[in-house]
Amino acid sequence: MTRIRLDESGDRLLMRLGDAVLAEYVFRPGHPTFESPRPYVSPVRTLGGELVSLYRPHDHVWHKGIAWSLPVVGDENFWGGPTFVRGEGYVQLANNGEQRHVAFEADEATDAAEPASGTQRAVERLEWVTQGGEMIFAEERVLAASALGEDAWLLAFETRMTNTADRDIPIGSPTTRGRGNAGYGGLFWRGPRSFTGGHVLAPGVAGGDELRGTRAPWMGFTGRHDGSGGASTIVMVDDPGNLQHPPQWFARSEEFACLCPAPFFSEEHEVAPGDALVLRYGVVIADGAGDPDRAAGLAASAGAALPGLLGAR
Repeated sequence: MTRIRLDESGDRLLMRLGDAVLAEYVFRPGHPTFESPRPYVSPVRTLGGELVSLYRPHDHVWHKGIAWSLPVVGDENFWGGPTFVRGEGYVQLANNGEQRHVAFEADEATDAAEPASGTQRAVERLEWVTQGGEMIFAEERVLAASALGEDAWLLAFETRMTNTADRDIPIGSPTTRGRGNAGYGGLFWRGPRSFTGGHVLAPGVAGGDELRGTRAPWMGFTGRHDGSGGASTIVMVDDPGNLQHPPQWFARSEEFACLCPAPFFSEEHEVAPGDALVLRYGVVIADGAGDPDRAAGLAASAGAALPGLLGAR
């Protein structure tokens, strides 16, 4: 397994393999409150150099490549934009919270002898602060990455969110608040515009928006690029130890390309004061077109690599 180096540069971490920058993790975004400022990964590229992410699209400016985004955190919105209110639809409220970077911690699991500089894993501390100024979660986040053969690489993500408030905090989705089949919230990927109309991949099946809400241990997306005319494939993997595994998935193809393993799709989960919610995921970025069989193989490789990248649960 060839580790990908993480180099800090200003407000971001550069994910490097050799001289190539495969992705950038921006941990101090300069976005307005309306967009629920939070760290994000964009741009994201394949080993062959194809761009597979979209940043601040005009239709949903709060979509930013790959980001940990939650629209229903009690009465707060850490997704961005308006909030779905039962009986009223989407309403812009004064509830757009912020995920604030605090610091990167020393990582004892990193083998400093391997990378030429930087680190192999980033361990980040963040604070979740409401628009009203209350801190409700302290988060420890881990990022790591590695190559998976010659045509794919893996981004590993783990979050540990500890409730610092004096009350239970329910985490849900627009579906848990009354909007059918709109259970988005979690690790969300927005694909390039040319991927619109591409194929959603799930175990044993390829399709489109009809697969939204499906329960599966992994889901993928394959689409084509403007310019080169080539294809790329994304596969997102849910760790077996996660809440609601296998999760329901939020996926789109017809309006735009996106994937999101959504642990709070149709059922809210309450986090008690002092308790922690721990979730981990893998995102495979691969050159070339995909089908259910190829996606299943990439998902298996990612699942086998996650413990080595993120450590024991």
